[in-house]
Amino acid sequence: MPEADAEKVPYHPFDLTKVWSKKDYPLIEVGEFELNRNPENFFADVEQSAFAPSNLVPGIGASPDRMLQARLFNYADAQRYRLGVNYRQIPVNRPRCPVHSNQRDGQGRVDGNYGSLPHYEPNSFSQWQQQPDFAEPPLRINGDAAHWDYRNDDNDYFSQPRALFNLMNAEQKQSLFNNTAAAMGDAPDFIKYRHIRNCHWCDAAYGEGVAKALGLTVEDALKARDTDPALGQGGLL
Repeated sequence: MPEADAEKVPYHPFDLTKVWSKKDYPLIEVGEFELNRNPENFFADVEQSAFAPSNLVPGIGASPDRMLQARLFNYADAQRYRLGVNYRQIPVNRPRCPVHSNQRDGQGRVDGNYGSLPHYEPNSFSQWQQQPDFAEPPLRINGDAAHWDYRNDDNDYFSQPRALFNLMNAEQKQSLFNNTAAAMGDAPDFIKYRHIRNCHWCDAAYGEGVAKALGLTVEDALKARDTDPALGQGGLL
């Protein structure tokens, strides 16, 4: 999606609950990740591996997706807790080409700690010079920054799930109904009724299928709206 389109689409493009239409924005293949052998040692090759979405090659920037923004920090932080602050020096995680960084010291340092080289920039020894060609691409921001309340920013909760539901075949729909009922089995009835109403407003067949799987009816769910304890608190009821 070009950045200019992000301001024009009828939904928040970085809302995790929304989907970009592949018809409007087809997927672009950027490469392949090939697994060409089995692990030689499970502990060394698998248990010590440390994946994180913040491990980006130069030229790729992170979107303002709130879930991604949280994971950019959380995944790497979890690896530091699990494997130590120098987890990037473990053979399965270390880069294949030489790299320079300002990270020094820490428990488990095994690469010589960059010897006597300075660890600040600028310096008098032409070390650690900035590489502007590898800078993260700029992120265009428009508007005021403030607390975001999704209830005041989205007036269409149903068109995308409706489209997805209508793409499902009968077997997939029944699996959806059964899985929903299994997940909500111990929930109070007013919660079940609320979910049935939301499914009903998405698609009548969706609401009917979920209600039947829960042993309830859409009619009772609609009647129960007036007694829902969350009525008037801003939720979809």
